[in-house]
Formats: sequence, structure tokens, C-alpha cells
Amino acid sequence: MSEIQNKNATLVESMFKAGSHFAYTRARRHPTAAPFIFGLKNRVEIFDLEKTSEKLVEAKGFIASCARTGKKVLFVGTKNEARDAVLRIASALEMPYVNLRWIGGTLTNFPQIRKRIDKYEDLMAKREKGELVKYTKKERLLIDREIAKLENSFLGIVSMKEMPAAVVIVDSEKEHIALAEIKKQGIPVIAICGSDCNLKKVTYPIPANDSAKASVEFLLKELSAAYTEGTKEAAKARITEVKVATVEVKK
Repeated sequence: MSEIQNKNATLVESMFKAGSHFAYTRARRHPTAAPFIFGLKNRVEIFDLEKTSEKLVEAKGFIASCARTGKKVLFVGTKNEARDAVLRIASALEMPYVNLRWIGGTLTNFPQIRKRIDKYEDLMAKREKGELVKYTKKERLLIDREIAKLENSFLGIVSMKEMPAAVVIVDSEKEHIALAEIKKQGIPVIAICGSDCNLKKVTYPIPANDSAKASVEFLLKELSAAYTEGTKEAAKARITEVKVATVEVKK
């Protein structure tokens, strides 16, 4: 067995252990998911993980290319099964994320959203510097409430100064409002898609269980690892360029 085949077999086994093979019932299946269904077990359809692994590898290749050019990727997953994983993985990569609620206009009206984020940062800076002491107790209470409200809405995207180069979504059906905005902006989408999702709406669909924490976390970690590897490759390439330039100067 070749090295590539070994890697693929290991990936399939890991996805199986994470429960990524579980789809929904046939009644809930979207027609675009049909080619990725292997069979039926206890009235629940099963994903063909060989095909899923191929799609995952494609998505990893794309997200690695984003990393090599230093581009930001936005992570979106507001369902209970995805919130913690999205927070941890996006934060570890220092990438923006939305894990509580997608605010309408986040991308289609980004300049206005950015103003609200700037207001949040300004209020936080003033509070940390003690500049709010000049206000009355009631006024400070109202300001604290405003900060909490802004934080709840925008904390994950404070670092997003411009449009992301790509978006990673957990459950494209659940996040249909976000997906519609992203598509309007022409931004490529990587999505973990359950069998009820329309895979044609996604640039890089990963047909797999999007409703189990273990499955979601495993797949997001795979994408995260690919991004990290792309970053390392870019750093090595820059070092090589510097060495070559130095040698040429010495000549």
C-alpha cells in the first residue's frame, strides 16, 4: 500500500471513530448528498467516508493555500455541537469566528459592523484606563451593559479588519443566512455538511456528520492542521528567499 493510500486509510479510520459517518434519515436527505451515501443502518443513512476523505483533502489543500498567502479565514458555527470547537480552534489560529449568533450584515454591510466593533474596542480601552469613573454609577451601568451586548455580538470578529479570504462553516443548512451573505460577497466556503445540506451551494463541501461534537471537532482540527502547515511552508519559503538573496548580494 502506498503512502497516500495509508494516509487515506488512517483518515477514514479516524473519521469513523469520531462518528463522521452518520448521516440523517433518507427522508431528510438532500439530493446533492446522494452520491456520498454508502448505505443504511437502523434507518439512518451512512456516509461513504472514502468519498468524504477526498473532499476533506480538497478542502485542506485550499485552506493551506490561504495560509501560504497569509489570508484570514472566518470560522462560523453557532449550533450547540459546534460552538466550543469553533471558539477553541479559531482562537488557537488567531482567526475570527462567530459561534453564538450570526448578525445580519456582518459581511454585506461590513463597514457599519466595523464601526460597532470600533465602538466596542473604544469603550473597552476607556474602561481599562479608568476613564469611565467620571460618569455616574447609573451611566457606568448602562455603558457596561452596552459593552456586554457588543461583546456578545462581535467579540469573535474584533480581529477581522477586512473581508476574510474564505469561510469555514459547520452545517451550511443551519447557517443559511450567513451562507447567503458569503456567497453575495463571492467568498469561497468550506463547510461540514450533513446529508440535509445542499452541497452545491458550497465551494468545498465536506459531507459528514455535522451534529456530533466529536465529528465536528475532528474535522475542524484537520482543517486547522492544514492551515498551520501552510503557514509553516510560507515561513520556510521566505527563509529560503532571504538566503538566496543574501548569497546573490555576496556574489
